[in-house]
Amino acid sequence: MTEEATGVTDTTWVARAYRDNLSSGRARIAELIGGQVEVESRGAWVTMIDGEKYLNAGGYGVFITGARHPVVVGEVQRQLHRHPVGTRMFLEPTAARAARMLAGVAPEGLERVHFCGSGAEATETAIKIARLSGHRHLISMHGGYHGKTLGALSVTAKSLFQDPFRPLLPDVTHIPYNDVPALHAALERSAGPACVIVEPIQGEAGVVLPAPGYLHSVRTLCSEFGALLVIDEIQTGLGRLGAWWGSDLEGVRPDILLSGKALGGGVLPVAAAIATEKAYAVLDRDPFLHTSTFSAAPVAMAAVCGAITAIEQDGLVERSARLGAELLTAITDIAIGALGVQIRQVRGRGLLIGIELVDPALAGELLIELVRQRIIPSHSLNCERVLRLTPPATLDRNEVCFLLERFARAVTALADRYPHSER
Repeated sequence: MTEEATGVTDTTWVARAYRDNLSSGRARIAELIGGQVEVESRGAWVTMIDGEKYLNAGGYGVFITGARHPVVVGEVQRQLHRHPVGTRMFLEPTAARAARMLAGVAPEGLERVHFCGSGAEATETAIKIARLSGHRHLISMHGGYHGKTLGALSVTAKSLFQDPFRPLLPDVTHIPYNDVPALHAALERSAGPACVIVEPIQGEAGVVLPAPGYLHSVRTLCSEFGALLVIDEIQTGLGRLGAWWGSDLEGVRPDILLSGKALGGGVLPVAAAIATEKAYAVLDRDPFLHTSTFSAAPVAMAAVCGAITAIEQDGLVERSARLGAELLTAITDIAIGALGVQIRQVRGRGLLIGIELVDPALAGELLIELVRQRIIPSHSLNCERVLRLTPPATLDRNEVCFLLERFARAVTALADRYPHSER
């Protein structure tokens, strides 16, 4: 049988297939970082085609439960063998259960759920709810990232991604993040009711933390001006920050909360827009107004149920807070000790940690060095100077030690190439 038929491949074949059939750009990037091909994952580890194992401290926030958590896999397997995809004609119990469970861990008052397949789709849902309710002026933050479909891209304030696809949605304003006066001015200038979209911490901007009280001030201003508040927790939610939601850290309830990434338990792609009864009412007028063939597919809903169960049973929210505090301190000491002034700042909350270097090229070298040391990081789409670490909250003591030891090796290797760095 052919390699294509059996699925038995080698690195060269996979790279060629990427160049010929998927993305030659992705193939070039893969070659730059070593040409590895991943074929298996479990917990915090990803296995390559040659058998080498890498600790996954990347994945853009997807793997808070690790890969193939047995609770998630068990839920999905049972659903897969019973009823994986629904007809969309009748009611279906797994979707009902998933919605109940998600509403049960969402901030109080967020009870209505629309499931979809990606974070960008969740953003699109929020934008359509805003338009239906008359909030046509969209306000988002510089550095914010909300997806790359055309509507979501309109509020993802980075010209590199936006310019090739203009014109985008009209009546969109971008303002600085963590700037309450700028938001006040934008709301005051708005010709009609606005919709404000904001992240509790900006992940793709390089793990940018706002001043304490910022989200609370945003909520206050939205209430004052009658604006709809959408908090994008696609990356920060479900325990990533050491709380169920970043908005919980300030006791803020949005009108719509966006969830995704970890929502599928590291097994299936799932996202959701979770709304108040009042905000969601505009979608209830017509059940066919905003639909998708695979929205709330039973097998994906089983993954949601498994993810929430695993997070609760394993205490991953609390574990994220403890591990994150430990790792942030240790990584800061290691990075500054080795690279000195080449490190601008190490910052984060919970298991969302950003390492900002003074030079984007050095950040790229650190990414490559970490991969050489069998650590998978994430880069930041809106800030090329920052590498991110988003490991699972399931890390055991040996895995924590492995991460810190290999991180130390990586920054030491860079320090040897930059001997004049002040340390």
